[in-house]
Amino acid sequence: MTSRSQPWGEALPVLFAGVMATLVGIGLARFAYTPLIPVLIAANWFSASDAIYLGAANLLGYFVGALSAHRLTERFPPRLAVGISLAVVVLSFVLCSWAAGFYWFFVWRLLSGFAGAILMVTVPSMVLSRAPIEQRTMVGTLTFSGVGLGAVLAAVVIPVLLSFDLTITWLVLGLVGIVCALACDWGMRAVSRLPDVQHHGAQTSSQNNMLRPVVLLVLAAYALDAAGFIPHTVFWVDFLARENGFGQSAASVQWAIFGLGALCGPLLARGLVGRLGWGFSLALAFGLKALAVAMPLVSLAFVSQTVSSFVVGALVPGLSALTSGRLAEIVGSAGHKRAWGQATAVFAAAQAVSGFSMSVAYDAIGQYAPLFGVASGLLALGAILVVLSNRSAGRV
Repeated sequence: MTSRSQPWGEALPVLFAGVMATLVGIGLARFAYTPLIPVLIAANWFSASDAIYLGAANLLGYFVGALSAHRLTERFPPRLAVGISLAVVVLSFVLCSWAAGFYWFFVWRLLSGFAGAILMVTVPSMVLSRAPIEQRTMVGTLTFSGVGLGAVLAAVVIPVLLSFDLTITWLVLGLVGIVCALACDWGMRAVSRLPDVQHHGAQTSSQNNMLRPVVLLVLAAYALDAAGFIPHTVFWVDFLARENGFGQSAASVQWAIFGLGALCGPLLARGLVGRLGWGFSLALAFGLKALAVAMPLVSLAFVSQTVSSFVVGALVPGLSALTSGRLAEIVGSAGHKRAWGQATAVFAAAQAVSGFSMSVAYDAIGQYAPLFGVASGLLALGAILVVLSNRSAGRV
């Protein structure tokens, strides 16, 4: 009985640290901003184009953070780097609680993205390497459920807070961030005490291993995912609330459904992997996401909105979990930190370029709809690359 309970006793604090890190790093730092966009515009804090550029600033910060994460965690204790990053995200909410102007917000949205990347690169890799081997698939996928939990919290809490004012909304988000940061640090203490648990005979990380076609194709596909999910993760609420006239309440409902999907995504990913394996599950997820992103171009009925919100929401963390697991399968757990760091950097670069390009495009054409079509095409191409990767690895 002890042998069965001990792995779970080790896995739970490790999983808790991972969930809290992804909740703060993406679920709050990025996804709490999306439902605020139409409100910031309506309150005249920013113009429509400025509010969109502030969303893109977080993506740019994420890119810089992803490039810096490995070096920072090699030079400083991981728990210290994670703790500072959690504090920066919390400060970004508190210090954006008044209309201080575009450049002030840009700096703090940039820093919150930078800190979010440190959390997303560092903690999932630590969690994966320290989880008991028999629980690794569960921990590796469920770690990303924090992304959805953050989106759900934002969707539920923000409409209530907005009945007061924007300042109160930002400050309460900061308070939520403090609670989650303290919880993450508690989990990190447990993680830091555990040794790395490696597979016996796992492949070692090498430059040649990273340059294998199977790895490069997965990285390229993950970059296309980053470019393709921008419309839903940045524009979706404003697209529904203002561009199509559904209003803030209806758009907030869809954002809550998006968050619910994101909360369920890692669980669904784990179920897919158990039946189909990492490679085929990843290809299927790309195809489904491409269809769901294109759905608003065909119909904006409530059912269509709901399916699109839920499926894309599920596959935001779901695809990250599947990509992380697929890379671990290819390069081994010993090489995962480096491979996942590269994947996160590629992802961050692609989403930063896509975020600013789509922001410029919106500024020029004044419509979101064409951007959903472009995004769907990029995701479809990603599905093709994953299929090619599976074939190059000898998998159908």
